[in-house]
Order: sequence, then structure tokens, then C-alpha cells
Amino acid sequence: MACVTLLALEVLLRVCDFRELRQDSTERSLGYQYDSELGWAPGPNSTSSVTNYRPIHVRHNSLGLRDDEFSGDGKPVIMFLGDSFVWGLDSEAGERFSDLLKPRLPNYRILAAGVSGFGTDQEYLLLKRLWPKVKPSVVVLIFCSDNDRLDNATNIRYEDYQKPYFTVTSDGRLELHAQPVPLSRQQYFKEVWWVRNIRLARLGVLAWLKIVHPVRFFPDPTEKLVGAIREFVEGNGAKFLVGIQRRDDALARYLKQSAIPFVSLDGAAFYVSEKVGGHWNPEGQAFVADRIFKLLSENNIVPR
Repeated sequence: MACVTLLALEVLLRVCDFRELRQDSTERSLGYQYDSELGWAPGPNSTSSVTNYRPIHVRHNSLGLRDDEFSGDGKPVIMFLGDSFVWGLDSEAGERFSDLLKPRLPNYRILAAGVSGFGTDQEYLLLKRLWPKVKPSVVVLIFCSDNDRLDNATNIRYEDYQKPYFTVTSDGRLELHAQPVPLSRQQYFKEVWWVRNIRLARLGVLAWLKIVHPVRFFPDPTEKLVGAIREFVEGNGAKFLVGIQRRDDALARYLKQSAIPFVSLDGAAFYVSEKVGGHWNPEGQAFVADRIFKLLSENNIVPR
């Protein structure tokens, strides 16, 4: 009777097809894998096709970055750090602003170090991981005003993906939490055979995660994180700049007070849809490339 009951529940769960028990098909679940330090990260040398507003083809290099294979050829490296706006959601690789800058800056190596869904906290950790291999001369942080502040202030984002996070201590220091990062619901569904194939197992994992690792929110540490990135970059002898995707007055004030060069990318055209969208279209990517080129030239990093 117990076996029959469990079988009936399994059939019921499959028929009802509850959303939280589905294995999703976002860019994170298709091309990314569990990472104990970052939460999730692209698989090195992985390929996939992703459909958000439009279908795109994705290929990651051996560093797990959506860019050409990186090799130290002696050229100074300009690294763009960010989330899906740098990774290029809804854009083919050659359409992205970072790729549009490559023929304009032939004496530099351009590297897009973006991971879709990342907050500034995860970008900071990724920067520190990549630094020994890349050693950039310039780091440009692309701050996503749409969601980076919320990303930075919680331990779980999007389809229940667990992530590391920072809090600010009473003496003003950043303190890192949730490392190793707990395995997320979608990662269990994708990477654990019995959870992937048995809906009852998915239900059990879902309930366990909600009890043991509930969603938590913390005071926004964004400006502290930007300051930490700047300190790390400049402490390693490189230059640090910021691009702000849309208007963020608080961040702009902080950057001015801290004498950090930045540019507003507000006005870049983007895809519009009721369900998805918001990412730059080809016209917007060209607009961003022009703004970034101007920022680099005005700060005497590249020739005018």
C-alpha cells in the first residue's frame, strides 16, 4: 500500500506539473553549473542555445567566460565585469558592446567577464578568481540598476538560486557569508540523478531547502562592494571605472565623492516585451560601445 500510495503521488505530481518542481530552461540552468564559491558559473568550454526575448547561441571559453579563448599576448587587458548585460543575454556574441569595441581598440585585449544573474558581490568574487590568470590593466564594472541592489542584499535570487553574500559589520568591514554556497533547487534537479527523475524527490528537496536555507534580506552593501572592487583593482596596479546601466543617483553620488570615473548608459535602446526583455538590442549595444569608448578616452586610457 505504501508503494502504491507513493506511485500515485508521483503520478499526481507529474500530471499537475507544479512550476516549482519543473527543471527550468533559463540561461543559468542551460549553460551554467554549480559553483561552491560563486553559486553558479558557466561551464568551461560549454555551448548551448538560449531563448529569452530571442534565441541566441552561446559558447564559453576555458575560463568559463562568453568570449574568445584568452591568451596572454602582451596586450593590456580591458576587462568588463557585470551580469547579463556583459554576458550578452538576447545578443549574439558579435553584437555585444565589448565585441564592438575590439576593432576600435586593436592594441588592447577586450575581455567580457559577465555572468548572467550575478550581483556586484559575485562579480567581486569572480574578479578575484580571474585576476591571477588575466591581470587586467583596466576593469570596467557595468552596474545593473534594474536589479543589482536587490542581488546584493539577499542570499537567494531568481529561480531559488543560492548565492554568497556580504554584510557590513559594525566597524564598516565587509563580511562574506554562505561559502560554500548551498546547492540550489535547480542544481539538484539538474545534477542529482534521483532528484532529476523522481518528482517526489524534487518535492522533498524543495521543502528541505525552504526550511534549512530560507530567503533572507540584509541592508544593501552596494557602495561598500564597489569600494572594495576599486581597492582591489587599484591595489593591483590597474585602473577602475564604472558604467551605470540606468539612473542610480545614490551610486552616482558615491562615485563622484570617491573620484571614480563613471558614465551613464541610460538611453541605450533595449528589447521590450510583456514577459521578457530589458536587455540592449543591437542599437543599444552600439550606443553603449560609444559611451564606454568615450569614458576610456576621456580618462586617458585609450587614444582619443
